[in-house]
Amino acid sequence: MPDARPENTPESTAAPSGELESMESRTAKVVRWVEENVGGRVTHVDPQARWRPVWFVSVEREGEEEEEEEEEEERSVEKLELCVRGDRLDCMHGFPLENEMKIQDLLHQHGIPVAKVYGWCDDPRAYVMDRIDGVEHFRETDDEERDRVMQHYMEILAKIHSLEIAPFAEAGLLRAERPEQSGWVGMQTYEDAYRAVKKRPDPFLEFCLAWLKRNPLGGEVRETPIVWDSGQLMHRNGRVEAVIDLELGHIGDPMMDLAGFRMRTSVLGFGDFEALYDHYAAHGGQPVDRRAIRYHHFCFTLSNQLAFHDALAEPPRGSDYMTNMQWCAETNIYAMEALAEILEIELESVPMPEARVTSGAVAHDHLIDWLRNFEADDAYTQHEFRIFFRLARHLARTDEIGSAVEAANLDDLEGLLGHRPEDWQAGDVALERFVLEDDGSHDAELVRIFHRRTWRYLMLCGPEGSAIARHNPIPDFRVS
Repeated sequence: MPDARPENTPESTAAPSGELESMESRTAKVVRWVEENVGGRVTHVDPQARWRPVWFVSVEREGEEEEEEEEEEERSVEKLELCVRGDRLDCMHGFPLENEMKIQDLLHQHGIPVAKVYGWCDDPRAYVMDRIDGVEHFRETDDEERDRVMQHYMEILAKIHSLEIAPFAEAGLLRAERPEQSGWVGMQTYEDAYRAVKKRPDPFLEFCLAWLKRNPLGGEVRETPIVWDSGQLMHRNGRVEAVIDLELGHIGDPMMDLAGFRMRTSVLGFGDFEALYDHYAAHGGQPVDRRAIRYHHFCFTLSNQLAFHDALAEPPRGSDYMTNMQWCAETNIYAMEALAEILEIELESVPMPEARVTSGAVAHDHLIDWLRNFEADDAYTQHEFRIFFRLARHLARTDEIGSAVEAANLDDLEGLLGHRPEDWQAGDVALERFVLEDDGSHDAELVRIFHRRTWRYLMLCGPEGSAIARHNPIPDFRVS
């Protein structure tokens, strides 16, 4: 397999033997870096159980001397709560972690509410910032307070989009060679990273990328600092405490920020987008271009498949396979819904294949039950066993409906290609060749085929009715 990897490959997570370095070893290095560079004494460190290395660190250090009457001078104790954000293990999107630290530091300097940055750690690759206290969802927030939070967030985006470009360009943040490419340079970075590590045919991506290149956005040229992966924030008492997760920030088209959080509303529920866009425009934002937003929404739906193609083809050790699969399945459905919206195509529901009981069903059920009821001594290990549990359920579901899914996909290809490929691998090869040679005359048919394929892929994630195999619809923006 090719060894080419983007610059953000987390080399420091590998031990000399080539094995993934233990969390204990990496945590010890994080503690040492914080004490040597931030100062003070680490009193607690908590590795976060999730798909990327993150540590929450509590620090005590001496503050300034304080004078008290009739007593000797004493030093106050300053308590810091830090977040150490490490490099992803399996996400190849072309944006190095240093990029995230740079834009966050610059935004902080310009008065944007983001966490203060303390510095960069080489081993493990990570940067250190303040830990933000707040809530990142709206599950316990009423609609009125949520609307206040989101209005504040739109004001923050408007302020970001009004900042001068020069400091961001001078810091080396990604920027298109020509302003008219500002809306594409981010996607080009994703595509370059994908092609550097491509392991197998991916007809879905090749169709979508080819469509985008045949149908460039054109129109007005806009160029400002952007966060791109918008809608990620911590809030408290009706206000945004901080904008978070800035790993895709660069100099681009501000309409990309107004498009980026359309997918996330399916889970978080951001409210009325038309009202949010109006609030953005009324508070100094760029003129709202709904055609561009619709286009950039389609672009951003491809980001997961572009980033995780490699990890799904050859998962590295430590990769959360099922999280990556579910993310890609869901956002690939969004992609086909978005393109159908642009092309004004109606999509039909996809029937669930009939499950079969195979000779492996008893063993699968036994393994799933064992993993479901396993209790670890710590949250990190428990999270790892949760990963195994979800993977076992996917394998059981593939045992139940995998052959039916493969047959349905080959049926679709027989109608398109005029012949039936021998198996799913040959089908992927033939379908990728077809979309690369097509001139766009089969767009509508291909959208419907890929819509059915992506739905069937989601069905394989887990048992029928489970959260991991459920589609969370986003609003139909055609009413806007």
